[in-house]
Amino acid sequence: MLEVLSDQPLLNNKFDGFAERPDYRPLTKFEARGIRLGHGVWDVIFQRA
Repeated sequence: MLEVLSDQPLLNNKFDGFAERPDYRPLTKFEARGIRLGHGVWDVIFQRA
């Protein structure tokens, strides 16, 4: 996902790679289960140029 979005000329990544989960986004039940099971969870935050 990061590679695909980075290739879009109208989008700018607000971070250098993946972002930490922002405070304004609540932890979802699905995400919490993935973390509990040891799965990786990554956020991407892009802004339209």
